[in-house]
Amino acid sequence: MPIVGTLVGRDGPLRAVKESRKRMLLQNAIADALNSADWPFPLAECFHIPAFALSIGTIALVDLRMIGATLRREKVPKLLRDTEPWTLAGLVIVILSGAVLFLSQPQIYLENSSFYFKIGCLLVAILYNFTIHRKVAASTTASPGVTKLVAIVSLLLWAGVVFGGVFIAFV
Repeated sequence: MPIVGTLVGRDGPLRAVKESRKRMLLQNAIADALNSADWPFPLAECFHIPAFALSIGTIALVDLRMIGATLRREKVPKLLRDTEPWTLAGLVIVILSGAVLFLSQPQIYLENSSFYFKIGCLLVAILYNFTIHRKVAASTTASPGVTKLVAIVSLLLWAGVVFGGVFIAFV
C-alpha cells in the first residue's frame, strides 16, 4: 500500500509513524554487524547472561537475607551497600547487551509475547528495586513482616524476568 494510502483513515498518520519506526528498527547497522557473522550474537549473549546472573544474584542475596534464609550475621543495610555496585554494574551491562541483542532481530522480539512479559517485569523490577526495595533494605526500623514481603515481591519480579527471557525461545 502506498504511503499516501496509509495517511487516509482513522489511524493513518499513526500507522505511518509506526511503519517508519519499524523500518528504522529493522534496517540498522547493529543488526547488519551481528547478522553478518556467526560469532557476534553469541558474544553479546556471553555478556548478557553472566551480567544478568551477577545483578540478579546480588539482589537475591539481599532478598534472601531480608527473609532470614541466609547470612544471618550480616546486617541487611550493610549487605545492600556491599552488593549495590555489583548489582548496578550488572544491570548496566544487561541493558546495553540486551539492546544489542534486541537490535539484532527486532522483528522476532516485537512479535514475541514472552519478550513483552520480560521487559515489563524488568522495568517494574528495576523501578521496585531502586525505590521500595532499597528503602526497606536500607532501613533498620522496618518491621520483619514488611521486610519479608518486600523481599518476596522482589524475588518474584526477578524470577518473572528470568522466565520471560527463557521462554522467548519457545514462543
